[in-house]
Amino acid sequence: MTISLPMAVSIKCTSWWYASFMKRATITLPDDLEQALERFVDEQDIPVQLTAVVQAAVREYLGERGYLPSASKLRIRPAERGSGKDDVSASHDRYLSST
Repeated sequence: MTISLPMAVSIKCTSWWYASFMKRATITLPDDLEQALERFVDEQDIPVQLTAVVQAAVREYLGERGYLPSASKLRIRPAERGSGKDDVSASHDRYLSST
């Protein structure tokens, strides 16, 4: 199987800058990778583009080897001092609507 894919998210855009940031690559996959890739795409609950799967795999591969910056983790810290109310999670609508 030979597939040709853009190396950026597919967006229909005719601007000159879009074409300058996008590279096209043709890759050849052995049968076992092709079958695994097709199974993966077919088994997703939400339709996924082959391009997005390949980009994610390449991004993960290069990130693990230090060629791409790692994604920073979302760090949520509790406030030093809480609200003093003990029912905020149960009554959040009331608290959010009364401003």
